[in-house]
Amino acid sequence: MASFIRDLLSVGLSKGGIIFFGLIQNIIIARVLGPELNGVIAALIVYPSLFMIVGSLGVRQSTAYYIAKGTFSEEQIKTAVSQIWILSTVFSLLVTYVLITYFSNSGKDELLVLLAIAPIPFALFNTYNSGVYLGKNEIQSFNKINWLPPLFVLLAVVLFVVIIRFSVAGVLLAKIIGPLIMSLIMLFKNRFIKAFSFHFEFKVIKSLMSLGIVYAIALMVINLNYRIDVILIDKLSTNYATGIYSKGAALIEYMWQIPMLLSTIIFARSANSKNSNLFSYKVCQLLRISIAIIILACIVLAFLAPWIIDLLYGEEFLESGTVLRLLIPGVVLLTIFKVLNMDMAGRGKPWISLKAMVPALLLNMILNIIWIPKYAANGASLASTISYSIAAVLFLFVYSKETGIPVREILGYRMKDFRAIQELAISALKKSKVQNEN
Repeated sequence: MASFIRDLLSVGLSKGGIIFFGLIQNIIIARVLGPELNGVIAALIVYPSLFMIVGSLGVRQSTAYYIAKGTFSEEQIKTAVSQIWILSTVFSLLVTYVLITYFSNSGKDELLVLLAIAPIPFALFNTYNSGVYLGKNEIQSFNKINWLPPLFVLLAVVLFVVIIRFSVAGVLLAKIIGPLIMSLIMLFKNRFIKAFSFHFEFKVIKSLMSLGIVYAIALMVINLNYRIDVILIDKLSTNYATGIYSKGAALIEYMWQIPMLLSTIIFARSANSKNSNLFSYKVCQLLRISIAIIILACIVLAFLAPWIIDLLYGEEFLESGTVLRLLIPGVVLLTIFKVLNMDMAGRGKPWISLKAMVPALLLNMILNIIWIPKYAANGASLASTISYSIAAVLFLFVYSKETGIPVREILGYRMKDFRAIQELAISALKKSKVQNEN
């Protein structure tokens, strides 16, 4: 329990850093560039963000899984990963270039397209690297790979957007800097530079990709469900509507950092767990805690939405408050999927998520196509909330069947749930006290 709480606090600080740096970055970009240019940025980066998931081929997850199980040596896995990285980078760059150029209304400027896809090699490299730490359950090192790039991006945004005034190009340039610096650090710190070799580990590559591709397909469907709205607003509405939606959605999606705080640890420990059924009961407890915290946070957020949007982004983005409120029910319910799915992925069963996410994605696309032309950003918000809700309910029953835990036990609160919250709070206070004394 002590090691779990230590990891939890470490991930909490990491997620706090990601939220803080990302939020400040979003505030600066919103206030300097306004809704329309923010819409252009959202449309330009949506395809690269998706294909960094596809391009990763689920290697982080499969790397973590095989390292945790000890199937191959760390050196073998690193060599295989470096070879997969080169191929996946070339594939992702070519595909995203074509998608932005020919399928996005914002893809007419060649320079902006090239800047939008430039972070892909470095982001993929960092993703692959993080799988090694996750598999070894080195949560603190894994966290650094996650929170340092947003810090570097924020500093670059201040330089290129606020000081030099490069506008959209400045934002895209800043988004290259963070992953690039992190890649250079990891290249030497993790001795990954020694992994590049012309000796192909075909057996390891096959194993990583056979499991990894399943992870990648699952992650692609999941993230497409989160991003299809931006893609369709870009095609069916205006840059202004895209900008309004992207800011409202980005703000409410910070709520997912709460279950993601837990899910990082869940994945690492599920992959290493000797008793998967017992661990699943612990995951269900963590789910109940997450839902309670998110509901409270979302009630406050819903009530204060107009004031928060005005304070952070300015009057130009006031319509994002409605987007935020419409998304809240779906975000709360999808917490169920966010937490429980990481247990299944940690068991090496990423395909389980497709049973819920494929029908939810199809519904999301249909509703977006119907509602965006009429209601713009609000239509996309309502479509996403319905889709997220359907995905959550479907996955709840799928997870129950896979684990043998009845739905009422998964969601039913117990006194020990609240004692767990108390233990976490006491542990955090004790750790803070010890650090202050030292």
